[in-house]
Parts: sequence; C-alpha cells; structure tokens
Amino acid sequence: MNGDIKQFWNLNRMYTQLRDELMASLTDDDLAFSSGGDNPTLGALCRELGETQHAYVQSFKSFKIDFGYRVNDDSYQGSVAKLKAWYAELDQQLEAVLETVTDEDVANKKMDRDGYEAPVHISLDILREALLIFYGKVSVYLKAMGKERTQMWRDWVA
Repeated sequence: MNGDIKQFWNLNRMYTQLRDELMASLTDDDLAFSSGGDNPTLGALCRELGETQHAYVQSFKSFKIDFGYRVNDDSYQGSVAKLKAWYAELDQQLEAVLETVTDEDVANKKMDRDGYEAPVHISLDILREALLIFYGKVSVYLKAMGKERTQMWRDWVA
C-alpha cells in the first residue's frame, strides 16, 4: 500500500470506528425512525452510507467513482446486524483494494469523479467527508429520538 494511501486509510479507520460505535447503540426499531417530511428513515440513511462506501471500494479498482449502485434488498435498512456485517465487509474490501494501489498510481493517476479529477489519495479524504456528513445527519436523528450519544460522538459530531 502506498504511504499516502496508508496514512489516509489509518485516519479513516478512526472515523469508521465512530460509525461502528453508532451501530452498537442502535436497535432494529431505531432504524424505522423518520424525522418526518421527505426525510428517509434512519435505516435508509444507514443503507445509503453502505452504498456510498461501495462506490469508493469500486473506485479504487477502476479509478472512477460511480454513485449509481443501489442495494436491492430493503432488509438492510431494518437490521442493525445486517448493516454491521455489511460495513465490516466493505471495510475489508476497501482495505484489500487499497493494498493494490501503488506509488505509481498515486503519482500518475487521478480519480475520475464524473468529469472532475481528484488525486487518488484525496479520494479517501473525500470518503471521510462523506462519513462526517452522514454523522451530521444521524446526529439530528439521534437528538430527535432522545437517544443518548456517547462522549466520543458528542466530542466529534455534537
């Protein structure tokens, strides 16, 4: 694994640990919560995060990101256990594909983001931003649900 990629991935692990901490605090019933209006359920929001991470896994294979992937199994948005297992699998897949990224890839390739190109190692930074956006959304849900947030969650998100 390229040194820049390894450094960015190690930082992202801290952010995925926050996701795992969240999942440990949720129940299947919690996933059905919606804050109303056009907002999705918490489970649908969690499924969307998995779809986003899937896009990043694939992008490090092709150096092109495509956010069109959708899980055609609604049971993910209603099962904490399924989401946790899926996230763990996606983390393993991401780490495995990152092992294949070379110094030459980082120096010479760009990540095609639908017409915008970003340095390969910056894609992990953008993934971290996607996690932070997810956490911001989820924080609103947790507050609306009256759920206690961990100290780490309050320190990092609010």
